[in-house]
Amino acid sequence: MELSVRFVKRAGLALLAPAVAVAVAVVATSLVILISGSDSGIGDFWSVMLSAPQHQTIVNIVNLGVELYIAAVAAAIGFRMGLFNIGVEGQYGLAAYVAAVFAGGMFLPGPINIIAATLLAMLVGAAWAGIAALLKVYRGVSEVITTLMLNAIAPIIVTHFHNKYGEQTGYDVRTNPLTGSSTVPGWAPYGANGGQVWTLGLLAVAVGVGFWLLLNRTRLGFDLRASGLSPSAAAASGVSARKMVIVAMLLSGAVAGLVWIPDLFGHAHTYSDSSFAGGLGFTGLAVALLGRNRAGGMAFGALLFAWLTSQSDALQIDTDIAPQIVEITQGICVLAVVVAYELVQRYRARSEQKAVAAAVPEAVAA
Repeated sequence: MELSVRFVKRAGLALLAPAVAVAVAVVATSLVILISGSDSGIGDFWSVMLSAPQHQTIVNIVNLGVELYIAAVAAAIGFRMGLFNIGVEGQYGLAAYVAAVFAGGMFLPGPINIIAATLLAMLVGAAWAGIAALLKVYRGVSEVITTLMLNAIAPIIVTHFHNKYGEQTGYDVRTNPLTGSSTVPGWAPYGANGGQVWTLGLLAVAVGVGFWLLLNRTRLGFDLRASGLSPSAAAASGVSARKMVIVAMLLSGAVAGLVWIPDLFGHAHTYSDSSFAGGLGFTGLAVALLGRNRAGGMAFGALLFAWLTSQSDALQIDTDIAPQIVEITQGICVLAVVVAYELVQRYRARSEQKAVAAAVPEAVAA
């Protein structure tokens, strides 16, 4: 009976944090709308945001959620090791360009071309993240600083080669477009006019399952988590901290390289300024924090952010509320979740300490 009560109490505390975070986000967003002085009121905003999305919007939410989820997992691999890989943005941007150039060259037949380009994207992402890992391990440079600097360098490299060797089409520059069997047709759940769900979005499922299995069912995952929780204890048990830093950053960068792959082969079919989706890496960091670096939590966070982003387009049509309000909502959600979970963890720790303190006299008396 006592165990069941404790289980219910812990489950209640686990649900309390996200519930409080959502409530805080709703209240704070409503206050921002009120202060902004918009002609449309708070009710208009939430009416639009909570309205049933159109078929095309649902497809957009799924596709964007796929990209955000992969970016979040890339960040979470580092977070679980105690590393802050802020460079997901640069890693997937550089990987996307290299993959598009290679795939557009049609060096290999269709399906093999797709597989090779995908593996190349993972290799490029891992190599770009590996620079930060080596600097941390052998020079003690913070991965936060190096990944931020690499974020700034990556687009410069891409822009240079893209403008020099890309194909000029009107005001845009693009890589050689993919054709025929080097593209992956999508799935149209709502017919031809409802948009297509990218088939390679299944990469997100594979990444999520692989992430969960790695952390919870393998020795490597245990070493990564142990090193993140207590580097000294992990080192005492024979785990090499240097090796874990390098492995974690390489895995994180490799996953980051997959972020734009579903879009490249399923929709864009080329890399250009107009087709490439930037900013997914930074949003993925927020999704990872929102999901507490858990596979299921990040899936919810990715769909939530994708839904908010997609629904924000309707704000410009049905109201005069700036769509940037949605970005404020997303930021408040992340901040509120982090604070709420921290408060819940502190409350749980104090409760456990009181329980232990109360049990000691009883044990001594017995």
